Amino acid sequence: MSTYSQIYIHIVFAVKGRENLIKPDWEEQLFKYITGIVQNKGHKMLAIGGMPDHIHFLIGLKPISNLSDLIREIKKSTNVFINENHFTSFNFSWQEGFGAFSYSHSQIDDVCKYILNQKDHHRKRTFREEYIDFLNKYKIEFNEHYLFDWIE
Repeated sequence: MSTYSQIYIHIVFAVKGRENLIKPDWEEQLFKYITGIVQNKGHKMLAIGGMPDHIHFLIGLKPISNLSDLIREIKKSTNVFINENHFTSFNFSWQEGFGAFSYSHSQIDDVCKYILNQKDHHRKRTFREEYIDFLNKYKIEFNEHYLFDWIE
């Protein structure tokens, strides 16, 4: 019997120290690179977007994969990609951890629009407000001490 699945995961992670290092002139290359990793692992990239200090993406996840392993590979590979291409004069790296939130098929369009409109969205809300709202919406217990490093 074949395996059929419908697993949609919205992933969020931040630049180490929440520094504004992702610049508009190379952001698209980064997003394409991440999309390539996702697709090469057999998953489907549905939307990707972000801000200078963090990114969001929605994927259709194959059930044969471990999400933590996928994120670890994305972070490791993109660190090398960014640093080898000298996109920033600083040593680039991602913060530890990530957020992962599941959605149903009926929510995909809204989540994609949300991800693709990050720049407009963050004119009204900080990343901290956004991320804590996600945790509260999903009723995820958390200790602020263990969240991303916040720069206010």
